[in-house]
Amino acid sequence: MPRGSKDKYTAKQKRKAEHIEDSYKDRGVPQDEAEARAWATVNKQSGGGEKAGGSGQKTSAASKEAARKSSARRAAATREGTPRPGQRLEAMNKTELMDLARKRDIAGRSRMRKEELLQALRKASA
Repeated sequence: MPRGSKDKYTAKQKRKAEHIEDSYKDRGVPQDEAEARAWATVNKQSGGGEKAGGSGQKTSAASKEAARKSSARRAAATREGTPRPGQRLEAMNKTELMDLARKRDIAGRSRMRKEELLQALRKASA
């Protein structure tokens, strides 16, 4: 559940959070989690409430734009099957490795053990 008053958010920010929340709920995320993620996304993209007196006044327009672009870039990379920058292949479970191998069209993946998948994925990305 998001904390704090939402009085300092503009109508546009509130609408954006509502749309994001609806999207998460459509994907089966619980209500509380969807709402928390939606407000976290709005905060990431806009730096907080934008009405006078809010903390968003301290965040420059350039840094807000950079945050939006990086968020979109990471989301697109995730859809393409690229692991997040901080996530190492060794930290993934076999199912995640198998999905990544499927997206990279690695032949023989269904018969591979986890270590073999790791080697094949390293070889494919090199």
